[in-house]
Amino acid sequence: MTLPPLRTVLYLRVSLDRTGEQLAVERQRKDAERIASQRGWHIVDTYTDNSVSAAGKKARPAFTKMLDAIKRGQVQAVVAWSLDRLARNARDRLALVEACRDHGVIIALVQGSDMDPTTASGRLVIGVLGEVAEMEIGLKSERQTAAAVQRSNLGRPPLGVRLTGYTPGGETIAEEAELVRRIFTLFHAGESLRSLTRLLNEEGVTTRKGRPWNSSSIRGILTNPRYAGRAIYQGEATGKRGNWEPFVSGDVFDLIQARLADPRRTTNRVGTDRKHLGSGLYRCAVCEMPTSSWSQGRYRCKEKHVNRSQSQVDPYVLDVVAERLRQSDIADLLAPARADLAPLLEVAGRLSARLEQIESDYDAGLINGVRYASANDRIRAELAAVQQEMADADSGSALGLLLGSKDPASEFLNAGLMTQRAIVDALATVRLHPGTRYSRVFDPDSVQVDWLTD
Repeated sequence: MTLPPLRTVLYLRVSLDRTGEQLAVERQRKDAERIASQRGWHIVDTYTDNSVSAAGKKARPAFTKMLDAIKRGQVQAVVAWSLDRLARNARDRLALVEACRDHGVIIALVQGSDMDPTTASGRLVIGVLGEVAEMEIGLKSERQTAAAVQRSNLGRPPLGVRLTGYTPGGETIAEEAELVRRIFTLFHAGESLRSLTRLLNEEGVTTRKGRPWNSSSIRGILTNPRYAGRAIYQGEATGKRGNWEPFVSGDVFDLIQARLADPRRTTNRVGTDRKHLGSGLYRCAVCEMPTSSWSQGRYRCKEKHVNRSQSQVDPYVLDVVAERLRQSDIADLLAPARADLAPLLEVAGRLSARLEQIESDYDAGLINGVRYASANDRIRAELAAVQQEMADADSGSALGLLLGSKDPASEFLNAGLMTQRAIVDALATVRLHPGTRYSRVFDPDSVQVDWLTD
């Protein structure tokens, strides 16, 4: 009596398909079909997980569907390239063995012999081969980690997806580098994440993948130490210098990190996006409180001493500042506004070095967990205070755009709103006096601009 051919399914998987052409999967398919044909088995279905790793907890849709088919009694044999292609971790291997054992399903491998999970010897072979596969994965991971640490120590760029502005080998891509430098310059000058996003998208500038910008992608660039020429490992600076061209100085990068880390950005709207030039910037000449934007395009203080039209006040303030920037003493006007942040950066550097030393002492067993936690918390609090002080002291950074410009006035008038706000704030205090009631004529004397350098 001739037995009917076994109902057989193929399982094909490759961890990473860089080209998307599924060439490796096709090679697995041909070999698996050959094995089934040699045994006279009938292939009823093929399950494919292309460019899906079997390690970790990442879902494998085709593997899950195959298990369901086995549990429904629709499968009598499974053919795969190797056991690690089929089930690389213990969790999936157990699920596969239990399903095949309960339903009498044979496992056949291109690289290996047939295994019958219904027998003790078959289950033993599966277990041993699985443990060997996991050991090989662990050894591979250790080798990759050691190689990544070595690359970082040598100042070489990490492997993987290339960083915008650089080739995978670390060479500069001119057009992308110019955009990255501009992002750092504008943010340091006063633009916010949201205003930068809006500016780039309005200009039609896209990411290198052709997508619109968002605040997260802007922040990702601003917080990447590689742009300051710093080698990294697992996303963190190692203290080594990279062998690629930096796009921003280390001092400016550190100041930007201090600004991004300032908790007041979310609690008090300091440094966040604004829609009007004078919101929170102009002061009431009566009570000295900051004015806010109100309905119908007006600036008002909380006590309602002033109620001024934005459409009249803002153009006047812009014109006054631009005219001041046209004067011959522009260098003297701008230079004093640049704060000397070197001492603060030095303190921040020392605190960061102390944090690294604490980590090293803890790893070496020189201090226990209690002392580590206490010292770590205290120094991090000191570092946060210094970062906030740096953010406060760097209010004149926007003036750097004007110092190198041939026409500072035009540079100011064409700048983004947040940059204009930062420049006005660094150069002057604007006070609004109450206007003449019921008058539609703008009185320039009712807007007082006091230069901070006078």
